[in-house]
Amino acid sequence: MRWKGRRESNQVEDLRGNSGSGLGGGVGPLALMGIFSRLGIKGTIVVVILGLIVWKVFGINPLAMLGGQPATQQVSQPYQESAEDAQTRQMVSVILADTEDTWQQIFASAGKQYQKPTLVLFRNGVQSGCGAAQSAMGPFYCPADQKVYIDLSFFQQMRQQMGISGDQQNSTETANTNQAGDFAEAYVIAHEVGHHVQNLLGISSQVQQARQQASETQGNALSVRQELQADCYAGVWAHHNQQRTQFLQAGDVEEAMDAAHKIGDDYLQKQARGYVVPDSFTHGTSQQRARWFNTGLNTGDLNQCDTFNTQQL
Repeated sequence: MRWKGRRESNQVEDLRGNSGSGLGGGVGPLALMGIFSRLGIKGTIVVVILGLIVWKVFGINPLAMLGGQPATQQVSQPYQESAEDAQTRQMVSVILADTEDTWQQIFASAGKQYQKPTLVLFRNGVQSGCGAAQSAMGPFYCPADQKVYIDLSFFQQMRQQMGISGDQQNSTETANTNQAGDFAEAYVIAHEVGHHVQNLLGISSQVQQARQQASETQGNALSVRQELQADCYAGVWAHHNQQRTQFLQAGDVEEAMDAAHKIGDDYLQKQARGYVVPDSFTHGTSQQRARWFNTGLNTGDLNQCDTFNTQQL
């Protein structure tokens, strides 16, 4: 994938130098008792009900709204990154800039204004607008603060899973080319930005409301359709970005398809358990994820990404 020499986004927030996990506890038990004693029984009931609504609808930890201080003090200092980390950071920043330029054009053509998300780099753990998160969760988008969160070590794990060694990375590098597997990494960023697009279009809130009235199985099915649409939006980005920058090279699309295959629910469950439970799927099968990314890539049309009104996923 060709990415060097293009604009880097100024919407990257680097928290990798923070000491502590950012997973501090907010309001402690004694503080809560003091707050509730002042509110009284009726006031406490109202606060609890409102907190549950906020938690269910927006995914925000209600305790964060009570103004507590993190249990672990965050001390920020420059992060001493390796050459590989620096190159990955630069690539991620360029891809984010590419999504900004592409989605701004798409939104403008529809008479709308695109609002850029922020991409947060962290290590181990982070406190987001949707609550505390750990690296093990993988990259995620938080609609409450309109930020994409990622620990770049996820990409190292993904390269290992895809069978890409350090030698392969270095042997494919030229003046205009990053390492093997880079378009798969770009696909991950574009997928999370796809969730941001869903948020701006009001799709995320509609799905969340529908899930409140659904069973667990029905809620999982809605989540699958939302994730597959984000895959399709990632393909739409790649389609238009290719027209703008001619950034794709031979083998790039195959890399993305391999990544989609290895993060499908059926593949992951089969690897972990030896069998699959379709009713528990939340992101879609390997085949579905590859199919919807390809739909966006081949058409470049958002209207072809309507995963909610199709019988065939």
